[in-house]
Order: sequence, then structure tokens, then C-alpha cells
Amino acid sequence: MDVGNGARQDVVIVGGGHNGLVAAAYLARAGRSVLVLERLPGTGGAAVSTRAFRGVDARLSRYSYLVSLLPRKIVDDLGLRFAVRRRRISSYTPHGDTGLLVDAVDGGRTREQFARLTGSDREFEAWQRFYAMTAHVARQVFPTLTEPLPTRAELERRVGDSAAWEALFERPLGEAVEAAFADDTVRGVVLTDALIGTFTHAHDPSLRQNRCFLYHVIGGGTGDWDVPVGGMGAFTDALADAARAAGARITTGAEVTAITTDGTVAEVAYEDAGSGRTRTVAARDVLVNASPHTLAGLLGAPPPPRPEGAQLKVNMLLRRLPRLRDRAVDPREAFAGTFHVAEGYGQLQAAYEQAATGRVPDAPPSEIYCHSLTDASILSPELAAAGAHTLTLFGLHAPARLFAADPEGAKRELLAATLGRLDAVLAEPLADCLATDADGRPCLEAKSPLDLEREVGLPGGHIFHRDLSWPYAAPAGPGTDGDVTQSTDRWGVGTGCANVFLCGAGAVRGGGVSGVPGHNAARAVLEKAR
Repeated sequence: MDVGNGARQDVVIVGGGHNGLVAAAYLARAGRSVLVLERLPGTGGAAVSTRAFRGVDARLSRYSYLVSLLPRKIVDDLGLRFAVRRRRISSYTPHGDTGLLVDAVDGGRTREQFARLTGSDREFEAWQRFYAMTAHVARQVFPTLTEPLPTRAELERRVGDSAAWEALFERPLGEAVEAAFADDTVRGVVLTDALIGTFTHAHDPSLRQNRCFLYHVIGGGTGDWDVPVGGMGAFTDALADAARAAGARITTGAEVTAITTDGTVAEVAYEDAGSGRTRTVAARDVLVNASPHTLAGLLGAPPPPRPEGAQLKVNMLLRRLPRLRDRAVDPREAFAGTFHVAEGYGQLQAAYEQAATGRVPDAPPSEIYCHSLTDASILSPELAAAGAHTLTLFGLHAPARLFAADPEGAKRELLAATLGRLDAVLAEPLADCLATDADGRPCLEAKSPLDLEREVGLPGGHIFHRDLSWPYAAPAGPGTDGDVTQSTDRWGVGTGCANVFLCGAGAVRGGGVSGVPGHNAARAVLEKAR
């Protein structure tokens, strides 16, 4: 589509990731003329499905892969044809020749598993109390994500539990974990939710671990992490369809290079890959589905500190699931939930300390899950009938700094160490179970933070665009790191420019596959026009 120099829109959205598409659908449904400009050949950003291996009909969620923070309100408001499935098995953590299986449905079975690992019911009862506390917080906090941004005092009153507020919002998370649990393995299972894509430790005084943990336990008011039916691309395809059906126009191969604004009218310049020309489009409002760091560059403003991603993402296709050293657990259950590897409490701290000095950890922590055990629709009928399965590995404590000097060499070293730790808890080498592509190569790909920056534009490879924010208006409270961009505007999407809004993961209450920043930015635009 040729919008031409000088074309005028009500709203231009920079970036066609899932949040940009949510905003586009809401605004188009409200009667606004909307143009989405996406740098890549297709929409979806990091929430896409891909046939990653040549000649193999398996559609993997290449980057983002589970859904928790997406409000049902957004699905219903936009009439999305999209569904998720709950995983019955929450997690499995191997420990020597035994392990801990957490069954989200059968509490009695989970109690037995805790006793098998620890020798008593103490840790199970502590687990029940701890997650009853987080469930209460989830029920109070999650509904606020699509409401005007509360103040810190308002959110504290809404939580209404001083002990929970102290544990999650005031003090380093490690204090609560250590007070509640005695077993190192159990402590580690709890702490991992504080470290997803976040390079930190249990006692970090900045409380970035608390912020990460909070967003990982409040989703849907339950903290469940669900499987997107059809893969992550099914979600963003449904969003793109909804946006187009409402009248939004989407242009791909359009890399935005600059935004200028006088606060009333903005002009967006972009490179049109189809024609090779630079084009401009004017708009009353601009929404930016990119990081605050990228936004600063587009506005010609001083950039905030550069974020640093901290994960290794590995996508695999297996001919069959591997056998476990723990013969009491069926691999089909162990891999259906989150399979923790080298994530004991002490191991997590050791890996953090080693990575902080620029070393690949001796025992890199990771967590794994098999999408196809819950949703086989991402596999061709032939692959499913043959027993093939996908496997997704997300490695922790892999900061971008590890890859700076030798990106490919460091990735190979980290991958080998990570898979070595996985092999240590299996009854057979993972390599024996890998499928091969049309060229006879193993079906395995690994993505470092540098790969994520190059491929989908995540600065420093940070999956949340920057450290997650508290879900309340700042500046106030511990853990803000002096970040004045943690917005005090009504919806948490302001940028300092009256008609430019942040609708990506770096907005307040952003992060994860949620659509929340897109919803909130659309609300800010619509309220402004009243």
C-alpha cells in the first residue's frame, strides 16, 4: 500500500507486534483511521509461529511461547477467534533419581510428591500458604491492569494484606522465600518466576526480582501460564484479522526512522522496502510499539539506559520424548508443565554470580516445556502420529554481556553446558531423540539476546524492553531505580509528548504477551479526544 508523502491519519502505530495490533483494533473499532507500520515482512513481532526447520511441518512459537497476562476482556472486546489451554501439570523438578511433580488439579498427589522429595509435609503446607497469598494478590491486582493506573497507596489498599504487601512490594523476595521454605529445591522452584528474562538475584535491593515475580503470579487472577492453541502466531494472526476487519491498514516492510511532533500533529518518516523510498505520514496521535530506548532514538531524545536481556531460547523438535532418570514420573507429564533444570536456590545464585563476572555458568539454569503435549495442532498429522514433539527451552542468567566478544562461540558454549545439565537428569542423551530436517541436520535452534535484538528489534535482547515496572504510578516506592519514565499519567503510556504514546512492553504494566499496553494506549488516545 502506498500512503504517499503527506498522507494524514488519525493514528499511526509504529510496530505491528501484538500490542500494536491490539491498539489498532480498538482504535479502528472506535472509528479512527489507523495505519500500522511494521519493519518486518509480517506482523506479530516476537509473538509468531514459524516453521523453523527446513522440510519439517511443525509451527513453533519461535520467541514468546506461553500466555498468562492476556485479559479475557481483550479477547472478548475484539471478538478474537483464539483460545488457550490450561496445563494440568504446573512443573516438574528432577533431583537425582527422584523429583518434584506439581499437579495443579490433584492436591493429594502433589502432597505425596513433596513428601517424596523432602521427607515430610512441611514444605507442601508452606507451598499452600505461600501461593494462597500470591493468589489473593493476583485477584486484587490483575483487574487493575486494564483500569486507570492506581497510585501506590490505592493499590496497597486494594491488596488489603499488609504481610503480602511487605513480602512482594517492600522487601527483597528472597526474604519471603527463605522464611517460608527450607528445602533448596523448593526454594528454587519458587524463585525462578522472579528471574524470567531478568538478570537479578533473590536479595537484589532494587526489587527488580519482585517486579518480575509479581507479573508471573498474577496472570488471569490465578497465575496460570497457558498454552496458545495453534501456537503464538494464532494469537497475532487473529489480532491482525480483527484490526483489518475494523478498518485499520497494516503496511509491512516499513521501518520507521523518525517521529517529529509539536504536540498537536506528528509526522512519521519511514523507509518503504517495496519502493526503496523514504515516505512520511502525518497523524494526530502516534503509538509506539517499541522499547523506550527505541522511542528515544525516533524522537531524537537522550536515550534511557540501554537494557540487557538475559536468556537463551532454544527451540527443538524431537522424534520422541526422552526417558527420565526418575522412573516414577511419565515424561509426558514431566514435560507438559515447566521442567526445571539446575534451578535449585543455591544453583541459581551461583549461576548469577558467575554470569555477573562475564563467565558462562558451570550449571546454566533452564526451564523446558512441550507445547505439543497440550496442543498437537502445531504439528502435521504425520508428525503427530509418529510421536514427534516440540520442546522449548528457556535459559536463565544468560546476560547479553556473555556474548559481546564472541557471539557464536559463547552461544555454542552456553548451549553445550545447558544441554549437558539436561542430559544429566535424563536416562538417555537428548541428541538421540532429536528429529532431523530435510538436510539431515538436528532440529534445534538457539537464540541469544543478541539474536533477539537483530531479529525482532528487542534492545539488548530484553524480552520486556526494559526491567518491569510496578503496576502503580511512580515516582514513589522501592525499586524504581530512579526511572522517571515509569509514568504517572492516567494510563501509564505517556512519553512527555502530548500526542505520542508508548504501547509496547516498556509501558507501565507492560511485559509478557498481554495486550495490556495496547489496550491502555488506545484508551489514552480515546480519552484525550473527548
